[in-house]
Amino acid sequence: MLDLREISGLPMNLDGLAIRFSGDLPEVRPSVRRLADMREVLYNQTAGGAEDLYFMYRDVALPEHREFADRFSIRYDITVIRPGKIGGEYVKTAGHYHPRVPGEEMRYPEVYEVLNGRAHYIMQRAGACEGAVDDVIVVEAMPGDKVIVPPDYGHVTVNAGEEPLVMANCVASVFDSEYEAYKKAHGAAYYEVENEGRDVFVPNDHYRGKPAPRMVEPVDLPALGLHRGLPLYRCFTGEPDRFGFLVRPQDWSSRLGELYS
Repeated sequence: MLDLREISGLPMNLDGLAIRFSGDLPEVRPSVRRLADMREVLYNQTAGGAEDLYFMYRDVALPEHREFADRFSIRYDITVIRPGKIGGEYVKTAGHYHPRVPGEEMRYPEVYEVLNGRAHYIMQRAGACEGAVDDVIVVEAMPGDKVIVPPDYGHVTVNAGEEPLVMANCVASVFDSEYEAYKKAHGAAYYEVENEGRDVFVPNDHYRGKPAPRMVEPVDLPALGLHRGLPLYRCFTGEPDRFGFLVRPQDWSSRLGELYS
């Protein structure tokens, strides 16, 4: 059993691939993404492997913060991704975009924090032509690192390590994610696979155009309420007004536009 209290700021443990809640933290039952659900977006769509690939615990909160999170329209989630590979490809999430903010051209952003393991966040921005992307970013994140998915970028999270990847995220609670573009294109613009002991990003030929991935470092953004060494949950509950960029990104467009430039 791995104690996640210190790094997450919440009384919980990792037991195998399951989150165990303790103390005053209410239990949340996970949604499970299974191999059968992921076939369309895999590098090798016929490969066999473990059936349960990742587990999503949505809307986690201590009782004293429940009304607080609802009032600011922000949700805190935990996701556990099993280690391993499917047909040589590292286990990953299905991939999705966020919808546009009502009345705006800008899509909603999201912020992640790694609690255990090694993550690769593959982010892509759709191009002007259907089936093309004009930017691909890969961020490697380790425990304690926080990663912002900028407005207008879709994203896939890859478990690039040998142990369960546990990550938290904060996101606006006012929308549902959009998976269809990733399904139609059979995944992200690049698949991450192992080749002779190395991590390799293999182009997805279902896209018309795609630049080479840009490898960038996680960024610290105290102006947006994200502080190194302080768990994401405590960042949000301590300075909720700073997290307005998740609900109204248009008000932070200049700062968000500088990410990973």
